[in-house]
Amino acid sequence: MEPSRIAVAGASGLIGSALARSLTADGHEVVRLVRHAPRGPGEVRWDPERGRVDTAGLAGCDAVVNLAGAGVGDRRWTAAYKARIRNSRVHGTAALARAVASLDRPPGVFVNGSAIGLYGETGERAVDESAPAGEGFLPGVCVEWEAAAAPAREAGVRTVFTRTGLVVARGGGAWGRLFPLFKAGLGGRLGDGRQYWSFIALHDEVAAIRHLLAREDLSGPFNLTAPRPRTNREITEAMSRVLRRPALFAVPAPVLRTVLGEMAGDVLGSARVVPGRLLESGFRFAFPEIEGAIRAAL
Repeated sequence: MEPSRIAVAGASGLIGSALARSLTADGHEVVRLVRHAPRGPGEVRWDPERGRVDTAGLAGCDAVVNLAGAGVGDRRWTAAYKARIRNSRVHGTAALARAVASLDRPPGVFVNGSAIGLYGETGERAVDESAPAGEGFLPGVCVEWEAAAAPAREAGVRTVFTRTGLVVARGGGAWGRLFPLFKAGLGGRLGDGRQYWSFIALHDEVAAIRHLLAREDLSGPFNLTAPRPRTNREITEAMSRVLRRPALFAVPAPVLRTVLGEMAGDVLGSARVVPGRLLESGFRFAFPEIEGAIRAAL
């Protein structure tokens, strides 16, 4: 991929910051979308929840990557926070898609975040990108999130959706909370441990996004998950082995529901999602197995 000017929304988040570092290290110019007054030419102001973006700041960009959105696991799902989860994604995506479509010279590609939450509960059934959306709050949000990118796609901009799984990293997300617990010897399975977790190493997440940016023949949804999802019990055992700590403190499902409320369904639910289209495109995972992904994060 030739050096390019790439706008990144959500550049302060776990994935966005890692992507920005990777792109910058390889000589690309990264323009960050920020909520405050820009501090220099490398920043563009926007307000995702109100659907506003400084369109002029995107001029000359070869690609736009939108990874912004309120953290799904950051707090209990009150009605107000559920609205924030939805609005930060749907309104922000719509604003960026409209801005991209309005440019005299639109970028070649618009990569928009999404999540495997779109599929809902899959049990032991493996699903790829051809599977329909599930039912419930998160599937509904993901469907609206992807639909909000329509202005860019309709303007002829190659549009890609990155349906990301659970990112294995120390700096945030589910594993950002799991690592300290396991290091303290307080780790353990959640519920009965039979639910599938579709994970991806942060290294592979960034590499996959860059793969999708560079390949001009790729568009539409791509599952960003390792090829072989593992159950929560298997992941607990892998964490215990890698960190050399016992995993004795199983958390019963009723306790999780009491502590987490509606969000417990996301933790206890099973999502066995495979990266069919990503593998077909020739992408190769550096850390396809859970132990390797954990070691990479450490």
